[in-house]
Amino acid sequence: MDGAAFDYIIVGAGSAGCVLAERLSASGRHRVLVIEAGGSDRRFFVQMPLGYGKLFYDPAVNWLYATEPDPGLAGNRDHWPRGKILGGSSSINAMVWIRGHRSDYDDWEAAAGPDWGWQAARAAYRAIEDNEAGADDWRGTGGPLHISANRRDLHPLVETFLRSAEATGLPRNPDFNGARQDGVGIYQMTIRNARRNSAARAFLRPAMKRPNVSVLTSAQVTRVLFEGRRAVGVEYRRKGVSGQVRALSEVILSAGAIGSPQLLMLSGIGPAAHLKSHGIGVIAEAPNVGRNLNDHQGLNYTWSMKVPTYNDILRPWWGKALVGMKYLLAGTGPLAKSINHAGGFFRTSPDLPRANMQLYFQAFSTLIPRVGERPLLTPDPFSGLSIGLSNCRPTSRGEITLKSADPFAHPRIVANAYSTDQDVAEMLSAVKYLRRIAAQEPIRSLIAEELRPGPQIRSDDDLTADFRARSGTVYHPSCTVRMGRDPATSVLDPDLRLRGVEGLRVCDASAFPTLIGGNTNAPSILVGWIGAERILNDTR
Repeated sequence: MDGAAFDYIIVGAGSAGCVLAERLSASGRHRVLVIEAGGSDRRFFVQMPLGYGKLFYDPAVNWLYATEPDPGLAGNRDHWPRGKILGGSSSINAMVWIRGHRSDYDDWEAAAGPDWGWQAARAAYRAIEDNEAGADDWRGTGGPLHISANRRDLHPLVETFLRSAEATGLPRNPDFNGARQDGVGIYQMTIRNARRNSAARAFLRPAMKRPNVSVLTSAQVTRVLFEGRRAVGVEYRRKGVSGQVRALSEVILSAGAIGSPQLLMLSGIGPAAHLKSHGIGVIAEAPNVGRNLNDHQGLNYTWSMKVPTYNDILRPWWGKALVGMKYLLAGTGPLAKSINHAGGFFRTSPDLPRANMQLYFQAFSTLIPRVGERPLLTPDPFSGLSIGLSNCRPTSRGEITLKSADPFAHPRIVANAYSTDQDVAEMLSAVKYLRRIAAQEPIRSLIAEELRPGPQIRSDDDLTADFRARSGTVYHPSCTVRMGRDPATSVLDPDLRLRGVEGLRVCDASAFPTLIGGNTNAPSILVGWIGAERILNDTR
């Protein structure tokens, strides 16, 4: 591979990178190389939907990033898992398929033009999807990505939760990706035939069957190579040996909201003073690289229950054996799903134009931690459930900077969670709403006791201290290499090209102009889909 040349080099086989590989290679006219730092996605706990709990701290598939101590999180360092594997974070995530509110794409259009607006996004999503629920004005069928409607084999407490949330005034919503987002309902999932349907499975694996596609795994790109101000290839390290490959057309970074800004800075693109402080020569001054980091923060409220939950079947050895047999023999049971069967979107104030909070219902609890594992497969030794939430559009902003010029050292991540009064006030209202749901029938009669934060936590000050101490990322970092029409506030132009250089683009969640109100896997795939169109338009 060392010294080879390709039309396109894609750095990172995550959600956007996999889509790029499929679309850029489809005509057969372009040679495409995908370089991924991680390895194969053909692992049992990757393919089994509920197996993602086993991947939460697994360095074989996970970058295992950690933030700096965060005053907004009571001084805690937050754990940020990101996929280091074919499929990227789509291979280790909770598989919830949420596009976001249509106004999110109005925001994108305002920043980056109509190619990123709602009409373009809706058309792209309908082309991407093969939705089990069938086609309509919103959903698509026949596309490369199968989306499970998730209507079967749900835990009985899901309906209890939905009816209790309805009792607070939230409507039942049959499709969060449809005409409206507000309300409660069942989450659609990127699951197909009881297996995780990652971007690698849906897009990259079919592309790998083509003779014009090459994939290099366990190869970490250390810098982009330039001749003058033109990107001409990348340097990488694989099994202790360095190599270089050349790009005849373009280098495309799809290393994610942490990896892409880090690689740009290592390559000489970023805030000049910061790069010089690490002894890195400046190719192009780009002060916004790594800035505008935006992420959703969330936490769970947890109750012990008078009726069985998933704890009762997933905790004992005989229960593990039973659900394992169901999964292996029939592709059914809790192992065939994400733990987030249901959820919803609500507004902390009726004056708001759109929902600003997202709900997650989990018929299990994990208050007792297990070392080295997010204990989805070993929950608490009692009947428990959790209702979680996260903020949709936080106003707090963090940043990614270098700790050193060593490409194998993790960058410095400053999350700045809850660093604005607005974010604190919204979360305070939101956690009170969780208790409103729990106080409604039919769930109220089934609750034995509130365990977290506990009934003694009542005052605004105590509730705020609790969510600061227990909150954390819900794994949606974005916006660190923003695209837009205004060079003063963005790094990329609306075609995802790096300003100030040639032959280099960034196409992943780091390019989001603003954070989507919802899970970010769907919009990351969208960026890959529309991004490929923009790239191909420039080469025709």
